Amino acid sequence: MRIWCCFCFGEEEEDNSKGYKKSMRDPILGNNGDESPDENPAFDWRAVFDGVDVGGAGASRPRADNVGVRRNEEIDFDINWLLSDVEVRNGNYSGERMLNVNLNLGLSEEASSSSTVQREDPDRDSCSKRPKVNSFSLDWDNHLLQETNYLCPMNEGGGDVSLSNFLDATNDEGKDIGISKMEDLDVRMDLTDDLLHMVFSFLDHIDLCRAASVCRQWRAASSHEDFWRYLNFKNKQISSDQFEDMCRRYPNATAVNLYGTLNIHTLAMKAVSSLRNLEALTLGRGQLGETFFQALTDCHMLKSLTVNDATLGNGIQEIPIYHDRLRLLQLVKCRVLRVSVRCPQLETLSLKRSSMPHAVLNCPLLHDLDIASCHKLSDAAIRSAATACPLLESLDMSNCSCVSDETLREIAQTCANLRVLDASYCPNISLESVRLVMLTVLKLHSCEGITSASMAAIAHSYMLEVLELDNCSLLTSVSLDLPRLQNIRLVHCRKFIDLNLHSGMLSSITVSNCPLLQRINITSSALKKLVLQKQESLSIITLQCPNLLEVDLTECESLTNSICEVFSDGGGCPVLKSLILDNCESLTAVAFCSTSLVSLSLAGCRALMSLQLRCPYLEQVSLDGCDHLEIASFCPVGLRSLNLGICPKMSVLNIEAPQMASLELKGCGVLSEASINCPLLTSFDASFCSQLKDDCLSATTSSCPLIESLVLMSCPSVGCDGLLSLHSLPNLTYLDLSYTFLVNLQPVYESCLRLKVLKLQACKYLTDTSLEPLYKENALPALCELDLSYGTLCQSAIEELLACCTHLTHVSLNGCVNMHDLNWGFTGDQLSRIPGVGIAPHGSSLVEQHLPNEHPKRLLENLNCVGCPNIKKVVIPMAQGFLLSSLNLSLSANLKEVDIACYNLCFLNLSNCCSLESLQLECPRLSSLFLQSCNIDEEAVEAAISRCTMLETLDVRFCPKICPPSMGRLRAACPSLKRIFSSLVPS
Repeated sequence: MRIWCCFCFGEEEEDNSKGYKKSMRDPILGNNGDESPDENPAFDWRAVFDGVDVGGAGASRPRADNVGVRRNEEIDFDINWLLSDVEVRNGNYSGERMLNVNLNLGLSEEASSSSTVQREDPDRDSCSKRPKVNSFSLDWDNHLLQETNYLCPMNEGGGDVSLSNFLDATNDEGKDIGISKMEDLDVRMDLTDDLLHMVFSFLDHIDLCRAASVCRQWRAASSHEDFWRYLNFKNKQISSDQFEDMCRRYPNATAVNLYGTLNIHTLAMKAVSSLRNLEALTLGRGQLGETFFQALTDCHMLKSLTVNDATLGNGIQEIPIYHDRLRLLQLVKCRVLRVSVRCPQLETLSLKRSSMPHAVLNCPLLHDLDIASCHKLSDAAIRSAATACPLLESLDMSNCSCVSDETLREIAQTCANLRVLDASYCPNISLESVRLVMLTVLKLHSCEGITSASMAAIAHSYMLEVLELDNCSLLTSVSLDLPRLQNIRLVHCRKFIDLNLHSGMLSSITVSNCPLLQRINITSSALKKLVLQKQESLSIITLQCPNLLEVDLTECESLTNSICEVFSDGGGCPVLKSLILDNCESLTAVAFCSTSLVSLSLAGCRALMSLQLRCPYLEQVSLDGCDHLEIASFCPVGLRSLNLGICPKMSVLNIEAPQMASLELKGCGVLSEASINCPLLTSFDASFCSQLKDDCLSATTSSCPLIESLVLMSCPSVGCDGLLSLHSLPNLTYLDLSYTFLVNLQPVYESCLRLKVLKLQACKYLTDTSLEPLYKENALPALCELDLSYGTLCQSAIEELLACCTHLTHVSLNGCVNMHDLNWGFTGDQLSRIPGVGIAPHGSSLVEQHLPNEHPKRLLENLNCVGCPNIKKVVIPMAQGFLLSSLNLSLSANLKEVDIACYNLCFLNLSNCCSLESLQLECPRLSSLFLQSCNIDEEAVEAAISRCTMLETLDVRFCPKICPPSMGRLRAACPSLKRIFSSLVPS
């Protein structure tokens, strides 16, 4: 059997030889097919089931059930619904792409009106036949092709499986050809009807239409009326006949959305007359005649009517809306002269943003009334409408500028159950003599008549839960004792001064941009977070909040030291955990005694001079910007780390922190008294504490025996007695004594037996014999890193240190003026004479194949000789620098010759060595070479890098003898190069 798919997009049928005429009557709908499909715009996917052709009033063709046809005879199958689906998802509903949607997705076994299925011998192997596309009427776009491929998977033989395979195609014996095709494709979807129904209940209409093309069972399941109770034609182009067909197809639909459709009046009339079970109707963006509202009485099941942005009637007549069962009515942004609503069951009515000047209501059960932004409604009209609804619970009259207190008083007397009132932007109300006893929500945004006298009326609303007073410009004070108040807002109240609230249920307070606010008194057992940022005039706070956890008073510049009593024990906040007082610049002496405080921030309190914290559970404290702090006491606190280096004027410090592990006093240059009791302290940095003496250091080491890292850089007052006290620190491994006046290092040798890192930068008073115990007496056997930068040791002392202290791995000799040549015994020319090492014929190194058998003499890995002005020659043979991985000789202006053979060297920096002339390298693992601003020529560089087979980065910027055109030669000399940094133009 050959299956032909004919894509018909509104064009007339060319082949009429099979006896199918457009004038034939649809056997399901009973409509004729005389009308051209192009005469009506197609809507999306709503009427694709059961052979409904929405391309015209009756552009469908019947199918003869028992007519035998030849094997090669063609059948037609419209998949215009697929293009319509594409149009829906692309949001393109323009008339330029009107499509004829014609797809048989019926439930019954009745003949389809949109496709003709050919019969053939059942013994034939139908799987070997490929479906074939007969013709195209329009150009395909990529998106449609993707959708077609998605719906038409490929079979095993490589042929296309047409959509018609999944429709109601049967052979002469009644066997479902489509299902057998799917079985052959191993796409089995044998699910129970109940399970399908449950799964399809999660799909939208587009996905239901896609599912309908899978098989007959899915088609039947997806067209179940349960999924089509809501007919949504919002912003769709649908004709009157199409909509009538849909109403006939799904007569049990309960909800219809016609917003944005053409001719909403006609469609709405058909909806209320055809759908007897209609409960919800949405209309808009058009004109509704009076006859529609008269016909509403015949739609007995209607419960919800929404009309948005429409003209009712001719705009100058009264519109009556009478309905016995209507419960929700919304006339939003509608243009009408007068509305009369008589609906005995109506509960919710919205006339928001509508232009009617008169509204007559007869709705005894109305609960919610929204007349917001009805600017033409007079005060009397609002009063009449609201008082006609005695059961009213919610009233929104915001932006009704003509509302008066008299209207509110009558509403309060008539509507005893009123709970929600929004009178925002009503400048004429002051609540004088208004008693709204049952009110729970009151919104009074931008009400210019609301003053402190209005609080007397609000105080009678003892059920009030939400109060919003934003932008009440004349309000000066709020004093309320409301037991149920939960939420209050006071934003941009320019004259507001005093806030006094007593409510056990108060949980949210929003006070912002009230520049004159001075006093706050709050009593609440439910409040957990209080944020009062940028209240510049706030000076007095009284709190009785037993469950308050967080307080933020950032930039409350007028707060005084008395605020500490509020947040200390006994101040009314017994469980407070977080307190932020950033940029409170009036605080000078802060003292907190709290057993609950965990986090405290005083950043930016520049006037703070004294700080006393007795908070045993305090874990975080911020003192950034407290540069005038002189006295600080942390006794006790739960801090694990503390940085006071930003307090340069601190002179007295007391710390008792059982959990503290890190303490930094870097920059406390006037600190003279320090009592530090931190038994778990491991890191102590007292850099630039020039007044720190031996007694303070001794007391600290005795009370903090676990210190591992001690930094005493620029502490000139520390002497031998202080260094001898380091014997109390058995775990000390890092010691920095740089920039001190030390003369003798013997106390260090005796006290720091486990020291690994010793920094002695700029210790210019050390003698040449100060380091002899290191390389003659094996002092500090665990020492790995030694920094002697900017020292005055002689050349011989340095050479002996490097030659004898073979356990050192990191040595820094930066800026040593007495550092001359660095010659470790072998030159590059002598490298070939080292036993086991040779040069390959083509210049490649054989070091990797011939490593020294004996243990290397030095363990040195990193050597820094930056800025050594007198160093001229560097010679490091393989045997002496086998483990060396990093060498930095930059800024050595007199360095002329470099001859290095190091197997593990990876990093070499010779930048700014302007006298460099000779460079010989035998470094098979070198990856980075820096020669910036060197006078070496390109031939020497080329020869040097030719033996560095792993070099990746080369920096030759600002080298006057190396021009950018020569980069190719360098890459040829070292093929492993990945990055060459060079000047854009020759220097």
